Amino acid sequence: MIGFRNVSKDRDPSRVRRLACAAVTVPLAAGALLAGGAGTAGATPGTGPTAVVSMGDSYISGEAGRWKGNSLTNTGSRNGTDRGWISGSTYDPAKVYGATAGGCHRSDSAEVHSAGAVADVAVNLACSGATSDNVFRAANGGVSYRGEAPQADQLAAVAAGHDVKVIALSIGGNDLGFADIIENCAYDFILWNSYCYDDQQYAVDQKIDAVMGKVGKSVDEVRAVMRTAGYADSSYRIVLQSYPSPIPRGAENRYTQSDWSRLNTGGCPFWNRDSDWARDSLVPQIAGRIKGVAAAKGVQFLDLRDMLQGREVCAKASKQVSSTVPASAKTSEWARWIDNNESQGLIQESMHPNHYGQLAAGRCLALAVAQPANSASGCRNTAGGDHTGMFLTPAP
Repeated sequence: MIGFRNVSKDRDPSRVRRLACAAVTVPLAAGALLAGGAGTAGATPGTGPTAVVSMGDSYISGEAGRWKGNSLTNTGSRNGTDRGWISGSTYDPAKVYGATAGGCHRSDSAEVHSAGAVADVAVNLACSGATSDNVFRAANGGVSYRGEAPQADQLAAVAAGHDVKVIALSIGGNDLGFADIIENCAYDFILWNSYCYDDQQYAVDQKIDAVMGKVGKSVDEVRAVMRTAGYADSSYRIVLQSYPSPIPRGAENRYTQSDWSRLNTGGCPFWNRDSDWARDSLVPQIAGRIKGVAAAKGVQFLDLRDMLQGREVCAKASKQVSSTVPASAKTSEWARWIDNNESQGLIQESMHPNHYGQLAAGRCLALAVAQPANSASGCRNTAGGDHTGMFLTPAP
């Protein structure tokens, strides 16, 4: 059962304090540097195995890849949703997240691994919780994270031993404080009987210019590393991507906001007004600004704002998994609900694309790589289909 059960508006806010972590923690790691295969020591650009590299935060690291939909069943395989289940009551998240099970949450189905035959080797440097400062080179203000060197410094090692062809970058969400936004909006539903969109929009507007400056610097840092390694800018591509919305519009939510079903059953404790703001104002605002950074820096843009349309947590067009409704990419939710009490997995998995969503993101990346290196595309799903039904549209 989802961990919000028995929470009421007159409870102390500390009862839901861990919501702060449920937001959009982003992935980053150094230990599993060559997650997709071994490199060729000392190779020069163009002579090693080709590589596709992912950098940034949790939306690309593979956070929530453990889950195939959401189920209220808390035992066994959780009706087939828990990929970390072994047998009986034994679970091992390392089955999905490998050596990063306790932190970066680089899953086996992360976007870079689900993109198919983009390159010989897939290397996931992204880490859950990472900010732009964790991408920059240490020599230029970069900060280590979760015991790993800044991601740009890790990229230097990859570039030296591989022929890097694609670098997918997702960054900026943690700089904007996604976790705080989700926490405050959930508090306003659970405790305060008020809306969050106005205060949170103001907070975003105060930060977003500086954050986009850091997103631009992240691109510059990647370019600097690759040039130092001997790569011409035209010899590889950077795909800068935006974020999908994990919750639907109010009218597209299958649970009413007038009772506790969104909290106790759906795991999406947000008012219609706040849901509409997140889906139709906040996510498009961020996407538009990231698109502007991509254009200014001359890199490819992949708009994921609509990737989860109809597949969000609590969406009418999707279903929770149960004993009679099996886990399926065609019917299940593609994002992880908020499990505040960690009755199943870790709260940092909440509000991220799950296993199905990551397969979809990988397909989007593969489709984008087939486009010109300076293009701007959106990626959407086909209603009732699985990840193979993803298709590109012109970016708004």
